[in-house]
Amino acid sequence: MTHPAPTIQAGRTENLNITSFTPLITPRALKEKYPLTPQAEKTVVAGRQAAQDILHGRDDRLLVVVGPCSVHDYAQAIAYARKLARLREEVGDRLEVQMRVYVDKPRTTVGWRGYLMDPDMTGANDINRGLELTRKLMLEVSELGLPVATELLDPFAPQYLFDVVAWSCLGARTTESQTHRVMASAVSAPIGFKNGTGGGIKLAVDAIVAAASPHAFFTVDDDGQACIMNTRGNPDGHIILRGGRGGPNYAPQFVKEAADLMKAAGLTPAVMVDCSHANSGSDHTRQNLVWRDVMQQRRSGQAALRGVMIESNLQPGKQSIPADLSELKEGVSVTDACIGWDETETLLRAAHESLGREVVGS
Repeated sequence: MTHPAPTIQAGRTENLNITSFTPLITPRALKEKYPLTPQAEKTVVAGRQAAQDILHGRDDRLLVVVGPCSVHDYAQAIAYARKLARLREEVGDRLEVQMRVYVDKPRTTVGWRGYLMDPDMTGANDINRGLELTRKLMLEVSELGLPVATELLDPFAPQYLFDVVAWSCLGARTTESQTHRVMASAVSAPIGFKNGTGGGIKLAVDAIVAAASPHAFFTVDDDGQACIMNTRGNPDGHIILRGGRGGPNYAPQFVKEAADLMKAAGLTPAVMVDCSHANSGSDHTRQNLVWRDVMQQRRSGQAALRGVMIESNLQPGKQSIPADLSELKEGVSVTDACIGWDETETLLRAAHESLGREVVGS
């Protein structure tokens, strides 16, 4: 049931910059329309457990979060997911592969805010449609047996989507945000914290400590009722090294620094390396260099290195969003540049083979 948009009553002190209010579907209604199926639930539970076991050292596989910088086309995302699901099965004895289904994009100034906020890329910001398409997409990916990984950004999104999420993260811009740290304490999935845009690792450790603690914050419940949520804290936080203004930070000394800082904070050392962003100098053709360095560190015995992330799409590179959307190139990112599927498959297969070899040192 839809409700008419309320009339804006601009007073002397409120609503001065508001142009409209649009009623939003409730989390319960969305979940009833697109329920968590038994197969999707099985995938989510298994994906979370695998990530938890890897991060806490109970599973010696490597957690691999791979997929588009951002989803912008439903059919293309499913085409990618089908390829990745098949590959996941082949390499699963050494790699726990989960798919990036990133739908909510932080912007430095302005720009397209992602599939969740503007699914048609027209500037219409039909968030109700974005919620429906995103939940449907996450369910379909999970039904392939492929766990969904995504970024926590919008404060209300978890109530609509996170029962379908196996792994999540906070980005470099939000790791320092108190709002997001307390939100992370409520998330049922393992959650990674990227170092800040400046490259500082300690702030990510502080975020993990904060999110592991109980909190109370404002949100909405499944019926859309404003409420105070009380949390017990998320015990599965870990660091994601993504580089910073000073350059890359994936080299062994940075991984050791991150592990040492976690130990000093009383945390289990668990580090993931993001092969993109400042670690690759925002050059997708250099992601493979970071990836190979991470694999060498793993083979050399760096046990704290528990995961790796890579931005990958059907085709390599990136494109701007054209005024005429029919001119979009199929399978090419509209945000950060990604490697293509062929290179993705090559890297994952090579990593699988490499990690099967005897450790060469410590």
